[in-house]
Amino acid sequence: MALTTKQKVKATKEVKRHDKDTGSSEYQIALFTEKIKKLTSHLKKNAKDFHSRRGLLKMVSKRKKLMEYLKRTDEKAYKTTIKKLGLKG
Repeated sequence: MALTTKQKVKATKEVKRHDKDTGSSEYQIALFTEKIKKLTSHLKKNAKDFHSRRGLLKMVSKRKKLMEYLKRTDEKAYKTTIKKLGLKG
């Protein structure tokens, strides 16, 4: 259930710091958000897929930790990322 290159570009083009950005917190949060959306729709169809559910929970936890880090280090970037991705903060 990996994201295609086009999906990654679409999900991260608004939050990238520069053209070759792949490691910033904003970029990673955007990728996790897209993966979470994809897995959530998968789990709605396949309710008994507990292995994927575990992966989803791990992704949500990792995104939460990244968001906490971003909030602690750069609150302005945190607020703009939350707004662009439509997340609750």
